[in-house]
Amino acid sequence: MLDRTEDLLKIENLSKNFSISAGLFAKPFQLRALQDISFTVKRGETLGIVGESGCGKSTLGRCILQLLAPDEGRVLWLGQDITKLPAEEMRKKRRDLQIIFQDPLASLNPRMTVGEIIADPLKTLMPEIDAKGRRERVLRTMEAVGLLPEMINRYPHEFSGGQAQRIGIARALISEPKLIVCDEPVSALDVSIQAQILNLLSDLKDEFGLTLIFISHNLSVVRHVSDRILVLYLGRIVELADGDDLYEDPKHPYTRALLTAVPIPDPKRARQRTIEGLVGEIPSPINQPSGCTFRTRCRFAEERCAQVRPPLETLANGRRVACIRWQELDLNGGA
Repeated sequence: MLDRTEDLLKIENLSKNFSISAGLFAKPFQLRALQDISFTVKRGETLGIVGESGCGKSTLGRCILQLLAPDEGRVLWLGQDITKLPAEEMRKKRRDLQIIFQDPLASLNPRMTVGEIIADPLKTLMPEIDAKGRRERVLRTMEAVGLLPEMINRYPHEFSGGQAQRIGIARALISEPKLIVCDEPVSALDVSIQAQILNLLSDLKDEFGLTLIFISHNLSVVRHVSDRILVLYLGRIVELADGDDLYEDPKHPYTRALLTAVPIPDPKRARQRTIEGLVGEIPSPINQPSGCTFRTRCRFAEERCAQVRPPLETLANGRRVACIRWQELDLNGGA
C-alpha cells in the first residue's frame, strides 16, 4: 500500500535563466524561464502542469530530472537535495526518475530495434542483469504497454505514432522508476490514440505504483489524468489546486481564460458559453511586464497590478493563487 501522504518530490524556490546572445560585443540577454517555483509531489499522485507554449513547463520537467541545472533553488528527492550531486551519484538516482518525450518517433534511435531501445536503460542503470534477464524483462514490459512479443526485432519506422509512444513508455518503465515526467506525451497523436495512451498511463500508474508529472497545454487532457494541477505563466506559478476545485472554481484570470478555451462536446452548452479568450500574445520572457506578468492580457487588470508582484498565497485545502484581486473577482463572479 502506497503512503500517499509522503512527499516524494519537493521543489524549493527553483529558478532557471538562459543567456541569449545579442551580438559579438553586446551583453547577453537573460531569458527568465523559471522564477521562484515551489511545490511538492506526493507519492502515488499525478501532478498536471499546464500553460501556453513558452511558459516553462518542459524546462521545469528537465530541471526536476537534472537534465538542466537550475540556477537557484533545490530539488529534494525523498528528502535529499539532488541539484549538487556528483554525476555518478546522480546516475544512480536515474533508475527512479524517468521521462516520456513529446515526439515518440524523434525520441527513438532509428538504428536500434524495439528490444534494444527498451533494454538500453538496463545496461546503464542495472548492469548486473545479464542478456537473458534483460530480454525477459523487455518482453514483460512490452506486454504491460500493449506491444506484441513478435515486435521486439522491428525498427521504429515500422510503427505508428501511438505504437512508438508505447515503446517510449516501455523504455521509461523498464527500470521500475518511482517518478515519470510525461512531457506532452500525447500532443503529437491523433485524438483517438490520445485516449488510448492516457488510459494506458492511468493503468500503469495503478499497476506499478507510479507517481507522474504530466505536462500539457491541453487542460481537458490534464483533467483526465491529474489529481492536482499547477498552472504556469511566464515561468511563475499562478495557481495550484486539486483538479476538481480548479475546474469548478478557478481563482486566477489566466486559469479561467484557459478553461473557457477548452472545447465542449455539447453544441447547446457551447453556444451558451461566454468565451473569455486571452488578449494578445504572451510577452517576451526576456523583457517581462512589471508587477503581475499577466496584467497585459488580463481584462481585470488595474493600475496597481503594474506596481505589485502578486505573492503566491496559500488558501484553504492547500490551494495557492497569485493574484491580488482574486477575492474581489470571486465575489463579483468574474474569475
